[in-house]
Amino acid sequence: MKTILVDAAYCLVIEKDGTFEIFKEMHELLETFPNRKIVLTGANDEQFKKFGLDKLPYEVFTLKHNPEKTNPTYYETMLLQFGLKKDNVIYFEHNPEAVKSAKSAGITTYHYDNEKKDLEALKHFIEENI
Repeated sequence: MKTILVDAAYCLVIEKDGTFEIFKEMHELLETFPNRKIVLTGANDEQFKKFGLDKLPYEVFTLKHNPEKTNPTYYETMLLQFGLKKDNVIYFEHNPEAVKSAKSAGITTYHYDNEKKDLEALKHFIEENI
């Protein structure tokens, strides 16, 4: 069963009235899939607290901006740390440069437009690729 890699800030975690919280509808969508979920972020210790990443219902991976998610090494390191293979994960991400980076590391990746918040398109991507 494939692991679903989830972008943290501006995907699963959204800003609302100056604070950050879990995007409830996205979380509910993810919960319809029995697959393992891992949240990917570049957050450092300060950002980790600010975004509430310590309160997420899934495992969280960060390299604290060293390197950024725009560097394929980020994804290669994450796969190694979790003992995953690139063909056994799917990923959605809001940053187009990070999408390119993940794809260059061989990961099936979907660009999630955090302005549109099209959860139907996201659901379709997940269903088609798991």
